[in-house]
Amino acid sequence: MNFGDRLRQLRTQRNLTQPQLAQAIGIEQSYLSKLENDKSVPGADIFQAILRALKLDVAAFLEGVDDVVVHRELRQVPEVANHLNGRGALRVHHVKRWLFGSALAGVVGLSMFFAGQQELLFPGQLYSYESEGVVRAGEPSDLFDSPDAWLRNQMHAGVFAEQDWYKRRVEMMARAQRDVTTLDQSRGLGYSEAVPGGTRFYQLMSQTSEPRQQNRYLMLAGIVLTLCSLFGFLVEMRLRSVRNG
Repeated sequence: MNFGDRLRQLRTQRNLTQPQLAQAIGIEQSYLSKLENDKSVPGADIFQAILRALKLDVAAFLEGVDDVVVHRELRQVPEVANHLNGRGALRVHHVKRWLFGSALAGVVGLSMFFAGQQELLFPGQLYSYESEGVVRAGEPSDLFDSPDAWLRNQMHAGVFAEQDWYKRRVEMMARAQRDVTTLDQSRGLGYSEAVPGGTRFYQLMSQTSEPRQQNRYLMLAGIVLTLCSLFGFLVEMRLRSVRNG
């Protein structure tokens, strides 16, 4: 749409005749006719008067007017120039946000793919630890490897009488409950853990490698994000070439 077409459209929408709008602007009807027929281009003062008469701002008036026409015929008007500069700055801001988002998606995507490939978040190594039972304070960590020998030493040391042997052994065997736990993080050859009634000492029994499904999902999500990032850059390059063309 040309400038004249837009001016005529706005006048018609307000049910104004050329003489009425010309009077509101403060110009001759013949000059308004030239403006509507694109035989003349308004200066800064006339353009301001047109905006006041139609009670519009620059953005509302230029809505629908071809950008080529605006740049070629109206850019010399200060209000239009300021509008175009502001719109250009806003476009640059949007482009920066778009490119930043695309770059961020690429970084996150590559990080997710690397984390999945290297099993950083979901390790594929599984560690199996085993505890023979609950050990009380003052008892050795390997108590259940040879409980009878330890009880015999305690009895000979006078900790308890010989007639209490059976009672002590029954009580100890009640604590000899095996517990096996599997971890995805190594805790060395062994570790201890406080439990009700005492402490459990866990020893490493086996180490196995098992692919984790979560790593596949992480790598897939990383690939998708990386492709979205590349698509974002390609779209911006395409839009820029269209604008420049």
